[in-house]
Amino acid sequence: MRWLAVALATLFILIQYPLWIGKGGWVRVSELESQVAQQTEKNDQLKARNQTLRAEVIDLKTGSEAIEERARAELGMIKNDEIFVQVIEAPKAVK
Repeated sequence: MRWLAVALATLFILIQYPLWIGKGGWVRVSELESQVAQQTEKNDQLKARNQTLRAEVIDLKTGSEAIEERARAELGMIKNDEIFVQVIEAPKAVK
């Protein structure tokens, strides 16, 4: 009778091993859930970035204000009737 109890306990442990530690075990499931959460967060950030870029593309295609703003900021362009004034601050004294 004692041998039967030991055999059943051993069989029970062998059956439980894949559930806890094996390929589809709880440890692996927990790791995969963590990876899914990280990827979901990254996807949300990328979706927000894509929406911003999509709005900028639409603005560039339809409006001239965005094109003018980029020309001023990136290329330093001015209109014909404007005067360009550049202010250079004096370097601060080093203590």
